[in-house]
Amino acid sequence: MAGNQMEGNDMAGNQMGARFAFSDEITNRRVQGDAVAVSSAASTANTNTSTSIVYLPQTVYFNDLRHEAFEASAPTGPSESGLVSKWQMKHRMKTGCVALVLCLHIGVDPPDVIKISPCARMECWIDPFSMAPSKALDAIGKALQAQYERWQPRAKYKLQLDPHVEEVKKLCANCRKNAKSERVLFHYNGHGVPKPTANGEIWLFNKSYTQYIPLSVYELESWLGSPSIYVFDCSAAGMIVNAFLERQEWVPGVSSAAAMKDCILLAACGADEILPQSAEFPADIFASCLTTPINIGLRWFCTRSLLQDTLDPNLIDRIPGRQNERKTLLGELNWIFTAVTDTIAWNVLPRELFQRLFRQDLLVASLFRNFLLADRIMRSANCTPVSYPPLPPTHQHPMWDAWDMAAEICLSQLPTLLIDPNAFQPSPFFTEQLTAFEVWLEHGSEHKKPPEQLPIVLQVLLSQLHRCRALILLGRFLDMGAWAVDLALSVGIFPYVLKLLQTTATELRQILVFIWTKILALDKSCQVDLVKDGGHLYFIKFLDSTDVHAVQRAMAAFVLAVIVDGHRRGQEACRQSGLINVCLRHMKFAPTAEAQPEPLLLQWLCLCVGKLWEGYPDAQQDGLNENATAICLPLLSEPQPEVRASAVYALGTLLDVGTESREGFGYDDDDEDEEKSRAEQEIAKHLLKVLSDGSPLVRAELAIALSRFAVGHNKHLKPMAAAYLKPPSNSTLNSLPSLAAIRSPTSSYSNGPFMLSSTVIASNHGPVLRVGSDSNAANREGRVSMSSPLAVSTVMHGSPSSDGSSQHSDSRVSLVDAASNGNTKIPRSRSMDNAVYAQCVAAMYTLARDPSPRVASLGRQILRTIGVEPVVMKSVKSTGGAGHHRDASLPSVSLPGLARSFSWLDLNPAPITFRTPPASPPTRQGGYLSGMSGMRRVYSLEFNPHMRNPVVDAGLADSILASPGASLPSERGLPQSTIYSWSCGHFARPLLSPAHDDEEAIARREERERTALDRIEKCRHSNVAKVSDQITSWDTGCEIGTKASLLHPFNPIVIVADERETVRIWNYEETSQLNMFENHEGPNKEIKISKLCLVNELDDSMLLVASSKIRCR
Repeated sequence: MAGNQMEGNDMAGNQMGARFAFSDEITNRRVQGDAVAVSSAASTANTNTSTSIVYLPQTVYFNDLRHEAFEASAPTGPSESGLVSKWQMKHRMKTGCVALVLCLHIGVDPPDVIKISPCARMECWIDPFSMAPSKALDAIGKALQAQYERWQPRAKYKLQLDPHVEEVKKLCANCRKNAKSERVLFHYNGHGVPKPTANGEIWLFNKSYTQYIPLSVYELESWLGSPSIYVFDCSAAGMIVNAFLERQEWVPGVSSAAAMKDCILLAACGADEILPQSAEFPADIFASCLTTPINIGLRWFCTRSLLQDTLDPNLIDRIPGRQNERKTLLGELNWIFTAVTDTIAWNVLPRELFQRLFRQDLLVASLFRNFLLADRIMRSANCTPVSYPPLPPTHQHPMWDAWDMAAEICLSQLPTLLIDPNAFQPSPFFTEQLTAFEVWLEHGSEHKKPPEQLPIVLQVLLSQLHRCRALILLGRFLDMGAWAVDLALSVGIFPYVLKLLQTTATELRQILVFIWTKILALDKSCQVDLVKDGGHLYFIKFLDSTDVHAVQRAMAAFVLAVIVDGHRRGQEACRQSGLINVCLRHMKFAPTAEAQPEPLLLQWLCLCVGKLWEGYPDAQQDGLNENATAICLPLLSEPQPEVRASAVYALGTLLDVGTESREGFGYDDDDEDEEKSRAEQEIAKHLLKVLSDGSPLVRAELAIALSRFAVGHNKHLKPMAAAYLKPPSNSTLNSLPSLAAIRSPTSSYSNGPFMLSSTVIASNHGPVLRVGSDSNAANREGRVSMSSPLAVSTVMHGSPSSDGSSQHSDSRVSLVDAASNGNTKIPRSRSMDNAVYAQCVAAMYTLARDPSPRVASLGRQILRTIGVEPVVMKSVKSTGGAGHHRDASLPSVSLPGLARSFSWLDLNPAPITFRTPPASPPTRQGGYLSGMSGMRRVYSLEFNPHMRNPVVDAGLADSILASPGASLPSERGLPQSTIYSWSCGHFARPLLSPAHDDEEAIARREERERTALDRIEKCRHSNVAKVSDQITSWDTGCEIGTKASLLHPFNPIVIVADERETVRIWNYEETSQLNMFENHEGPNKEIKISKLCLVNELDDSMLLVASSKIRCR
């Protein structure tokens, strides 16, 4: 840790992790969970009443995500193409045309079929012998069309009765022409013709109906094209499927695998089977299952249930209601049947196949649901329906028992309903299934079998009676993690919850917002559908509600932030709907009912408007017109680092990088909007207030905001950077006694090899500079290198770093001037503008020397934007005592023209601190600079404080990235913010239940608690009665005395620090040294360790070291 102030509220690790519940039931669960989470050490403490649990710290500090992994990596935001985006179908499809071909030839049996007596005769629930053959054929054809129209009423239907080959060819051509790229369904009834041949041929008639004419399925496929679905209702239909599969090339130039993917086959029975002829079944039992599943399903069930003696099967045709009315008996039966078959398919099929067959096309989904019933019924008649893609056997799935139970309950009240239609009682099926799902939620997890009731929960959302409970259970399921969201989306939950955004029911608002929060936290791709259906209006209205808890409104702000994230249509829609005004109004009046503003709400209000402004000049102008700067400024002082970082992000996105309106280097046009430029300068000036913020999360956002400002105002910042590096006057140099010998012509250093390649100058009033004097190297490139640990008050006009309070480390930079000859031209601007630009330049240098590696890296990127290139140096390792160090990397001979930047510091009475360990200046074999004992070389910016060996770098400046004529980074080329991604991670974690550690962590905690309690008890009964009584003694190894010491409260460990800031950790029972490190390598009389403190004593302890100059590490 480093900085002028401790990170605000860092010790409140879970303050931002507020949880809430949507019902009393869930609230009770949360309280119970929190009670369970109480440390098990209490039970250990009960064994001895004299030992109290209050000795043991229960809070773990510095344990938030920003503490654990900020420097290592940034968490990702919602996925665009990852795990949870696979549920979306890339190509939605529908069946646009249906061709019905019936070859019945009523009254004439085919020659290869021997029928029994009595035999199955019903076709489409019509007895063909009850009327004239021609009328019966026409009635059957119309009935089949009507049965299909129940499942797809918008398709175009074409019917051919007892056709010949040319009629079928013409039929197929017309269907493909009408369907275009949509799917065509071809239904073939071959009950009046011979069975298909082994070569894959079906039979038709000649024009005089005197012969059977074969038609190859290959020709049929070539006429019909793809995509298509075939239904073959005839004996030995499996032969046709086999012929399709055996074909190697489906379409010329197209692989068979690609063609097969667009082809779906449904066959009534296997290749060596004939259709059932029992009189209890209709002759077209397969087509009846596919088109009238409730009728055939109930008739088949009645013959095998206890109702067979009490219920007349003919009453089934009189079931009241309609299939699409769920409050009627027929509608509820159809609803339950859909839920059961969806559940069976989702539990037995691979996810990809389930999506293709049950979610891509409404008609195909209905046919395959009904195909599962056909598989069950026809297997009881020794027939096995065949399909491609093949499906596993499902006829014995346990969910069929649930269907049988629901069917029996519904049918038992059928006689009563026929007398009194108002006596209908809803089935308990959905209530019982929701209870089963709730039980799974209590005991299930990612590592257990998924809940089989999930598709049923989806169906329950259609009912107002069970909708609220189903949504709450669904919300609890989604809260279990990304895998749960993936399962819910794969089962098809998205269109249902999208449709529910149109409801006005107030009791569903909170849970709907929560569900969308969990979905969008893991899958950003839903933003397109939300904007298309106007879903953003629902969340804007919810966000503007004052009767909703602030945490729930924060979720709405998060949803809106995802909607506008990188989505211009979403930005335009939300801007037109007044989202900017809503967010700014609530940011301004946040402390209302709760008396204290909700940090999570403030955080997401800032992120929401920031995402809306980002890359959208019109919205940025709206923000400036709404006085967004003044509204966001107070949030820079909020105690939560996330809120401060979000406020910086929001202000930073108000800065227009000018990629559309500015050219070249991002220079302003002559007719630049002066008012907007001044507003951006004002924003940058206010942002500099967080330069010394203790949280690297905030400073990183400041660096990103300044990078945007650097691109948009590069014309002014680049000359100001040159002025910052400009050498002081000769009079100033001559007034420095410490450097008088260097400037003297009689000095032995003036002719040395080092002075041939460069001149070292230093001043108490300006940065220490090195200006290359070799014309072939430094001057030709216009390169100036510097090391500036102090701010320059005379140049920076009140720079925030001029107070010298910020912690700096040495840096080496080189500047490329705007002019090719190395001359610097500073445009004439008002002093106020120059002051802002000067402060920004100083802040950029400060960020480049930030203690956080990530912030420092961002700072160096900004410097490159304004033409300053960091120079990486080799590091030095101390090899001697405090007064003698040597840089082994320095050459022993003169290297004229070499643009190497060695960093030096003058002997300044003001204390200077370094993040990286310093070393004394190098000594030349010839003696140059040997007398400058007051100057010390420091490590480069790239130094890794955890590495004890030197870090080998190039040693030379890289090629200059910014030069006259080069282009600046675009909007996408700028450093990307991390606060948004970090904040999204909050909603991706469980919110409704307390987070429990894994078993290993719990066991480790319990063991440490037992050890701590044992040692506390040992101390209570210790014979040592006085503080002066000696426990042990040993040599700490401190050569010049111990400055500070600290005992670990629960372990035999002592930490000691000496005058040289060397910290040693000892085990005083074994008198062994466990660790040793330098708090600040090299002697520094101005900075001393003043206090040692342990954090998280009971867990993985961390050492907090405070120094005399307000430095904490």
